[in-house]
Amino acid sequence: MAVMTARRRSRSRIRARITATALAAGATALGLLSVSACGQDDREESADGRLRVIASFYPMEFLAERIGGDHVSVSTLTEPGTEPHDLDLSPQQTARLTEADVIVYLQGLQPAVDEAVAQSGVDHIAEATSFTTLETHGNEVDGTRGAHTDGGHAHEDGEEGGEGGEDPHIWLDPVRFGEVAQGVGEELADADPGHAADYQRNTERLLSELDDLNGEFTQGLADAPERTFITTHAAFGYLAERYGLREEAITGLDPESEPSAARMRDLQDIAEAEGVRTVFFETLVSDETARTLAGDLGLETAVLDPLEGITDESAGADYFEVMRANLAALRQALGATAS
Repeated sequence: MAVMTARRRSRSRIRARITATALAAGATALGLLSVSACGQDDREESADGRLRVIASFYPMEFLAERIGGDHVSVSTLTEPGTEPHDLDLSPQQTARLTEADVIVYLQGLQPAVDEAVAQSGVDHIAEATSFTTLETHGNEVDGTRGAHTDGGHAHEDGEEGGEGGEDPHIWLDPVRFGEVAQGVGEELADADPGHAADYQRNTERLLSELDDLNGEFTQGLADAPERTFITTHAAFGYLAERYGLREEAITGLDPESEPSAARMRDLQDIAEAEGVRTVFFETLVSDETARTLAGDLGLETAVLDPLEGITDESAGADYFEVMRANLAALRQALGATAS
């Protein structure tokens, strides 16, 4: 009950922030609200009777679909193949938000989405970071130094590198992603009490799958003799903490930022000292810098997918398939014994 109360209070704080931002938005907000007024009466039910859910990008879309099941109609603001961090919304997308029954998004990842949600006037908002904890990460996250768990959260005693900030990549830690799933399930039940039992059942099934995935990562990486991996941008800090690894990122939390010459020299030294075999790149951002670093050091390259979107180039069709592909890629790069 205390956990439920804490989540309700957290959602209240989120809504208070959203209200304050909307009031400060001025003429822009008034224009959007006028669009909203036309569709406000239609919010009670969609054409097919399902809840209209709008998700900010793929991980939120995945949760909404898996938990909502047949009772929801889910659309996303970030189209497949689009890098989500710098998403710009069209006026049509912004207006469409006002017609949603539920919005599922992650605050701090996409500034344009944050602003549009603040102006939407939607009552039921599941904001992912309000259901778990965020940590400050830089371009180095060392989970090898005393990684441990406390109440379901991973903490580590290592140092964080530069280019740091509040890390939004919580979905790459199955435990944190499970906490977000619980919050999304509760918000859907609030918006649609008649199907609350189904949402709870779907949430519990998803949590069981995420728990299994967590176990696979824990077991699959336990015997890896190497613990350091290099990535394009610092998306895998929570994963590194959870499983006792060390992430060294070419750039920080922003995949579009450019690394300094000093950072590239540091990575060369780290790769040689730690026996790094592979430089990982991603599917939605340029692989040029990763391939240059790997070429200079004679290292292999491979994909480690931050799961910010699913495309034809993804190693799987959904969250679980891509995460298991990530596990296989890490095991190979870190020299884990073949199972």
